Amino acid sequence: MATAARILEWPVEEAEDTSGALWDAVSLARAMKGTANADFTVTEVEIDSRDVQPGDLFFALKGEAMDGHRFVAMAYEKGAAACVVDRPVDGPHVLVRDTSEALEKLGAASRARARGPVIGVTGSVGKTGVKEMIFAALERATRGDAHRSVKSYNNHVGVPLSLARMPARARYGVFEMGMNHEGEIAALTRQVRPNVAVITTIAPAHIENLGSIEAIADAKAEIFQGIERGGTAVIPADSPHFERLRKAALRCGAHVVSFGRAPHAGVRLLDCVDAIGGGSLVTVDMGERRVCYTVAAPGEHQVTNSLAVMAAVRAVGGDLGAAGVALAEMGGLAGRGARIEIDVEGGEPDAQGCRRALLIDESYNANPASMRATLAQLGRTSARRRIAVLGAMKELGTHGPGYHAALAEPIREAGVDFVILVGEEMAPLAAELEKARTAENAQELGKSGSDPLGKFIPFAHCPNLREVADRLHAFGLERDDAILVKGSNSVGLAALVSALSKQEG
Repeated sequence: MATAARILEWPVEEAEDTSGALWDAVSLARAMKGTANADFTVTEVEIDSRDVQPGDLFFALKGEAMDGHRFVAMAYEKGAAACVVDRPVDGPHVLVRDTSEALEKLGAASRARARGPVIGVTGSVGKTGVKEMIFAALERATRGDAHRSVKSYNNHVGVPLSLARMPARARYGVFEMGMNHEGEIAALTRQVRPNVAVITTIAPAHIENLGSIEAIADAKAEIFQGIERGGTAVIPADSPHFERLRKAALRCGAHVVSFGRAPHAGVRLLDCVDAIGGGSLVTVDMGERRVCYTVAAPGEHQVTNSLAVMAAVRAVGGDLGAAGVALAEMGGLAGRGARIEIDVEGGEPDAQGCRRALLIDESYNANPASMRATLAQLGRTSARRRIAVLGAMKELGTHGPGYHAALAEPIREAGVDFVILVGEEMAPLAAELEKARTAENAQELGKSGSDPLGKFIPFAHCPNLREVADRLHAFGLERDDAILVKGSNSVGLAALVSALSKQEG
């Protein structure tokens, strides 16, 4: 069989475990130091009773405002095989002293039984996308025997939950770690104990809590504190904080591999051109070999992300050919670059009588670096008109006004035709864009011979989501428009994406 055919086909292996059992009562009680009142097996672990499926294990976690024990009956009604509780209940259960501590213990037991390498991913931008790319690469090469944290389960609850969900048969595990404050990643990485630790990039996300970009770099570098002996640190070679990250990794005993365009990068970008059908055709120097592959997701930032993916896959002994195929197949994720064709009312119909526009869904998160990268990609997107709906960037503290105002430059460079700004934090950007209108008026009156601010870009500033749809309707979306929707998750722009794409929220 040809090499390409072997990569494209799922490998078939004998003696696969098809029982579907994730944990049994005995192993659960042992791992959590609890007491099981019955004999049972579970196929999945859940912490939200609304998501429980038949055969699941439901953890009745207690938070500041909610006690999961209130939903135990609902979990059983939905088919839970058992619950983890701190008080006896009617039904199969494991009785523990503290359910949150029990979840961490189960995560630790899952990590201890892992039979293959584990990869941890963090970074100010792109960590979820890189995590998904690495998973797709390893899953393709193992016929589904790779595991990863789903969605953005990257905090003190999401990480142990994701570990607890890892099947014993998994050959690889990929886990995302996030933080808002110093010390949070240090706690998470000691649970994950990665063989490979990836930092995607350093940018001013959460600077409100950490105070400086250097402090952000140090907080991300905490991921190296849990790295296993002989492990590998994968870090961005082009970052101004490269040396800071490298030294932090070396102090933890890690082997360092860097990625990027810099001459010293261990995984170095040699060439990148537009691929037929979209995306990028990438050529990479990996030292002992050169690799050429396609990245389906558009944007220079996705090319850079792919370098981190290749570095991580090589570090765990994965199949680079399968990784290349996975990257060629993988488009943008919902909320993180998904491209959706939507029906619009304006413009002339095409030969099939359709009026379609492109909706770019970046509604899940935003910080200064990701805003600039996404606006740059919008500028490279073929479209009759470019519309940007930009939500506020959160957790920037006193740096916020300056970072918001600075978006005027990438908006102009992207050739945006209309901008809707959402949230009070966007007022400095609105003021910056308004300066161009003032300059144009002055020029028309002969008060100025030039316009250093560039052409005025029509915009609307909406304090909340209620006005956004009306503003878009008044502007009028037309065939072949490109509409970017991007903002911090708390702004709620995902609802706008659902409405525009006619999807149910």
